[in-house]
Amino acid sequence: MLMLDADKILKSLSFTTLVDELATMHRDPIGLVDEMLMESRDANDNVSHFFIRTGWQPEKAVGAKVITVFPRNNQQREWPSIQAVYILFEGVNGTPIACLDGTALTWIKTATDSALGSRLLSRENIETMLMIGAGQMAPHLVSAHCAVRPSLKQVQIWNRTGDKAAALCASLVEKFPQIAFTPVSEIEAGAREADLICSAIGCEAPIIQGAWLKPGVHVDLIGAYTPTMREADDECLRRGSLFVDARETTIHHIGELMIPLANGVINEEDVLADLSDLCQQRHAGRQSDNEITLFKNGGGGHLDLMCARILHQHCQGS
Repeated sequence: MLMLDADKILKSLSFTTLVDELATMHRDPIGLVDEMLMESRDANDNVSHFFIRTGWQPEKAVGAKVITVFPRNNQQREWPSIQAVYILFEGVNGTPIACLDGTALTWIKTATDSALGSRLLSRENIETMLMIGAGQMAPHLVSAHCAVRPSLKQVQIWNRTGDKAAALCASLVEKFPQIAFTPVSEIEAGAREADLICSAIGCEAPIIQGAWLKPGVHVDLIGAYTPTMREADDECLRRGSLFVDARETTIHHIGELMIPLANGVINEEDVLADLSDLCQQRHAGRQSDNEITLFKNGGGGHLDLMCARILHQHCQGS
């Protein structure tokens, strides 16, 4: 059985290659997906989650990721807030064929998912990006977006703790010296300037207002992953054309869509397409340079499975 640790996963493939491969994977049906979510609150009302996410593409592969999400880890001993392990099985006979560091797989899968959404939906000539959040996911998200949109010239980063935003900017300058990285103290100012807004904040009250969005912006929403969480307010959804990575794992599972659906702000038909629709050319994506596009990155077991398959195919025998 192939064993892939975090270092191997993070260094094996460029984001350009990963996005190409993930687009190819979406030309086949995503298969079966299921998940279990448990929640626990401690005496200080800190919320932690335990996930099991599964994906099964019959005759190809089946896999499961076991995940812990403990946000308070970063406040205590700098442990990662998200930790996981992934097991990949052969799809014909069920033989286990790979064990992957699930945390690194989460980072790569999430960033590749968002970058594929940007390649298909954002304008090709974008120059400015706002990254909301400077946590474990942020450097991978910025790197992935820069890979598919090399026209980017300026990236602003906001975080609840300003020092973390500044530190992330300093680390990214070394990797992308052609881009100006700047920490910002207010989301609104950065959002009003941005051609691309990428948000990875786990919150229950929206932090992005639709009134801030300029024509042509692409909004990449990542942080909400439970039925009570959302990052964009109702006006964002009213103004923007709405896309998701997979209808099966977003529309009735994540507050970003569930809450406005329940309140009558949008209906299911307002979700214009998912990645399968876009990659199989059932929908053309962006219709004009002035169109505002919103992409909900919901994750899901099918994406873990696809990315695990990609890494297994490229790393076996290496």
